[in-house]
Amino acid sequence: MSTVTRFAPSPTGRLHVGNIRTALHNWMLAKKHGGRFLLRIDDTDRERSREDYVEAIRADLAWLGLEPEDEERQSDRFQLYQMQFDYLESEGRLYRCYETAQELELKRKVLLGRGLPPIYDRAALQLTEAEHRDFAARGIAPHWRFKLDRSAPIEWEDGIRGHQHFDPAQLSDPVVRRADGSWLYMLPSAIDDIEMGITDVLRGEDHVSNTALQIQMFTALGAQPPRFAHEALLVGNEGKLSKRLGSLGTDAFRERGIEPAALVALLARLGTSQPVEPIADRAALIDSFDLSTFGRAPARFDEAELERVNAGIVHQLTYDDVKTRLPEGMGEEAWLAIRPNLAHVGEAADWWQVVTGPIEEAEIPAEDRAYLAEAARLLSWSDDPWPALTGALKEATGRKGKPLFHPLRIALTGRDSGPDMKALLPLIGETEARTRLERAAAD
Repeated sequence: MSTVTRFAPSPTGRLHVGNIRTALHNWMLAKKHGGRFLLRIDDTDRERSREDYVEAIRADLAWLGLEPEDEERQSDRFQLYQMQFDYLESEGRLYRCYETAQELELKRKVLLGRGLPPIYDRAALQLTEAEHRDFAARGIAPHWRFKLDRSAPIEWEDGIRGHQHFDPAQLSDPVVRRADGSWLYMLPSAIDDIEMGITDVLRGEDHVSNTALQIQMFTALGAQPPRFAHEALLVGNEGKLSKRLGSLGTDAFRERGIEPAALVALLARLGTSQPVEPIADRAALIDSFDLSTFGRAPARFDEAELERVNAGIVHQLTYDDVKTRLPEGMGEEAWLAIRPNLAHVGEAADWWQVVTGPIEEAEIPAEDRAYLAEAARLLSWSDDPWPALTGALKEATGRKGKPLFHPLRIALTGRDSGPDMKALLPLIGETEARTRLERAAAD
């Protein structure tokens, strides 16, 4: 059976780094096995779902290069949910409840006070039809719970966590539909996974108990559950779940000049035993993707590490990769000269300004001014002017090392460090280079 995975965000906000990691790993899992990656928009919450968030999700996935083979929307599937709901009701797997949130909370506190697990007591199963009619006459609509089968344990082999075992007697029958008729997450998700042919569900470990409940839903609907894998959640540098991670989305990364390939390279291996490296080749990342390398410890998202990976990715970008993002007039020779000094592509404009001028004039020590005047006099142009200039100066002045090179860099670029002057000087040009040397000598 071909592998089919899905990413199922709710369009109630922008994607954040945790969502992105989930989408990426599902995409990689599908691609690793020659399968399909699907997008499902979980927009059953009509009040909070927004169309601009739907568009943003699509745009974010496209920016990352994770475009799905197909897309579904839960808001288009209510008829399917109702049909399956009716089937489960007829099979005695759904039942009506009327407790208020306050009543349920009181029951929970009483159980906890007795040292018992806060499991729903199934009191609604004892209601008679006359009592149901009485609630209806008073205008009280029921919410609906899925009745768990407590005759056998719930077990599955998790792709990351290994063998999982849950006692359904220690779980509450989950609410699947609210009194206003709206749907909660778990039943529509299971119905969709069946209808969409999902073979593998890879998601965060916070869904493990949901999986136990959903496995019974799959079975009740006459379907084979997909393979499940639950990965450790992301944490920040402070070692706990960070609110900041919830605000880090692709818009924030784009504003910082992060390359999508860098974000993919980092998140692809975050939480695994494999090293995080600036790998731009998607095929190589997919080939090395393996659920058996995922650990159980929280995955630490380090923004400094992302910056390191980003710089490594930038250093691999060709001129064709970036030419539409470079300053006007900056060609391939300039890109290759400047690229090793960049952490972000946007910094190329600063170095192009160094090439084209004007540059910031640095304060030149008195002992270097005569030296720079000599450099202006000895400057002669060729295909490789930098070694010719430094060689002539070394012979004429006896300088070597930093005293030979550093004053020249300061005079020619206005900066203490930067790209290799051997590559940079030809870009500056003979006339401009001599002018800068003479100006520095005269200051």
